[in-house]
Amino acid sequence: MSATIAAAGVKVPAVLVRPCRTGHLLRRCRTAAVRASALEVCVKASSTVPGRLGDCPFTQRVLLTLEEKKLDYDMKLVDLSDKPDWFLKISPEGKVPIIKLEEKWIADSDVITQALEEKYPEPPLYTPPEKASVGSKIFSTFIGFLKSKDSSDGTEQALLNELKSFDDYLKDNGPFINGEKISGADLALAPKLYHMEISLGHYKSWSVPENLSYVKNYMTRIFSMDSFVKTRALKEDVIAGWRPKVMA
Repeated sequence: MSATIAAAGVKVPAVLVRPCRTGHLLRRCRTAAVRASALEVCVKASSTVPGRLGDCPFTQRVLLTLEEKKLDYDMKLVDLSDKPDWFLKISPEGKVPIIKLEEKWIADSDVITQALEEKYPEPPLYTPPEKASVGSKIFSTFIGFLKSKDSSDGTEQALLNELKSFDDYLKDNGPFINGEKISGADLALAPKLYHMEISLGHYKSWSVPENLSYVKNYMTRIFSMDSFVKTRALKEDVIAGWRPKVMA
């Protein structure tokens, strides 16, 4: 899949092919067919490099879902510091991600990924309810530690406790949250762990302890997936994105 227009696996309707009498026109017709089938998704634009994807972990969750389901999509980069009128018309709250499904714009990564699972059930990314919340407290405790200016306030230990709990879970149930195959819960958690790794490494010279080997292997495994590499934010954007919370 492509962050602009992906052509893989798209069948070009015959009505579009017949008028194309040259190789050049044929390519144009195929591109038009792909454009017609691609899902439109609005995402945060990079604040450091023009024309690049920004640093929203919730947006990456949606893009990962699209990639893992091998769906064609067309990203629309939005400068959230200067939101254009066309974007505010479809997203009055000015939030991303937002995706167009069946001629309707849908917001919120939870709602979007559920809708994608229902409309495009293959390959399945469903996570059983009893496993859906595994690792869900890591993100909030990471933010607490990142914002902390008191090394003795317990925020680091709170994060370590959550990571240890996740490590124990993976030891017994891994390598992914739902066992052998990746699921939606992994696609929700992994971008947050990516932000945790980069921002805590930069602002606190902190990293996941070596003794939490199952967590470290989990991160390495998912961060190296093609879908993750394609949809991850630049490190510079992650660092810049968290700076206001660190400096507050």
